[in-house]
Amino acid sequence: MTTIDLDALKETSRVGLVIADVRERVSRGGLSPGARLPSIRHCARALAVSNSTVVDAYERLVAAGEIASRRGSGFYVIGARRPVTLAERGPPLEREIDPLWVMRHSLETGDEVLKPGCGWLPGDWMPADAIRRALRAEARGPVEGLTAYGPPLGYAPMRALLARRLAERDIAADPDQVVLTDSGTAALDLLCRLLVRPGDTVVVDDPCYFNFLNTLRAHGARIVGVPHTPNGPDLDAFAETVRLHAPRLYLTTGAFHNPTGATAAPTIQHRLLGLIQAHDMMVIEDDIFADFESEPTPRLAAFDGLERVFHLGSFSKMLSASIRCGFIVAPPRWIDALVDLKLATTFGSGDLGARVVGRLLSDGGERRHVEAVRARLARARGETRERLLAAGLTLWNEPRGGMFLWARLPGPLSAVEVSRAAMRLGMVLAPGDVFSIGQRAGGFLRFNVAQSPPKVFEVLERAMRASEPSPRA
Repeated sequence: MTTIDLDALKETSRVGLVIADVRERVSRGGLSPGARLPSIRHCARALAVSNSTVVDAYERLVAAGEIASRRGSGFYVIGARRPVTLAERGPPLEREIDPLWVMRHSLETGDEVLKPGCGWLPGDWMPADAIRRALRAEARGPVEGLTAYGPPLGYAPMRALLARRLAERDIAADPDQVVLTDSGTAALDLLCRLLVRPGDTVVVDDPCYFNFLNTLRAHGARIVGVPHTPNGPDLDAFAETVRLHAPRLYLTTGAFHNPTGATAAPTIQHRLLGLIQAHDMMVIEDDIFADFESEPTPRLAAFDGLERVFHLGSFSKMLSASIRCGFIVAPPRWIDALVDLKLATTFGSGDLGARVVGRLLSDGGERRHVEAVRARLARARGETRERLLAAGLTLWNEPRGGMFLWARLPGPLSAVEVSRAAMRLGMVLAPGDVFSIGQRAGGFLRFNVAQSPPKVFEVLERAMRASEPSPRA
């Protein structure tokens, strides 16, 4: 029988800890090529290991060609920085339920694959004829609209139109506080470039939209989650989190929280903003589902008066995902820095997309389209709700709009296992833990009611049966 040397095993794991720490700091930019590593004694104290453990780890990194030893000077990073690998920065997930893979699979597969886990409306719900008319009208316009770079802030008539629409939601913004981007995702990335430095702590809702997590990881943020309730974030948990972690930023959703479909109560918003102000935090409020709301509720940007809240949106969900146009509404003191960064990273934004979307918004048909989509979603929510309950799932809340339902599987069923079984049956689901930084949603699935025809529930029940735990012998 082989005897395991536990002391040697522990020492090997400590060496691995030091190596992983060095690689992580290089990957995130804390140690750039040519930078001197912490001294052996300093590293040993910081990681609570012995000096000999650090020596062993540094020697292994030297042998791997990742650092170099300079006699009498110390150890230095050599070569190029390791590329950012988002999978290494999040919880370990199998590929079938990794959020980036789920997105890729949803985008790459055809209509033969069921996609109740995706986050967009079916193509035949979009105003295709109105888009064609707007494109033809732009094609007949001045050539500059088809070929030229746009102004730094973006197409001026579109910014003025957005300022008027924002006023309908009590967000008072001058057109010069509106910065156009190529999409809502591009807007979020630009704001993270502006506000987040590697190692900064950022608070998110738990659960939250999984691409919030991916984007923050790409910028080297330290992510802390606060439990979300049907009325908004848990304020006691939020207060304790900001006290312990002193975060720089809070990233959240406006109406129809993704993935739960919840909308924060005004009283929660007021108290939340008080905590944010008291701890000198900034806020990014992603409001890409605003047009799905028939009766607008207050936003943090309205309560705050755009002092510390950045409000962003886009038109991909309601009008077109192909015609990319997003926007940021920013506090005045941040506009110059935001525009400079936009010029440095993208040089501009797609003026043609802004012109086409501007035509769609100016046409009275857009409002009729929005009303029709809201009514269609209301019917789909009711039908999906009944089918989920009939399949044995329970709803976490009752959203009053939007496209998502957040549902708990019965008994001990795992959303990961059900999603894996569904994938084998030709259906893409969205398991709860891909939305949860704390991995607290293992029994939940997010359903897009617009992508949930009756066939979805036939496959779901088969996947649930295939995932039932085996009875004990």
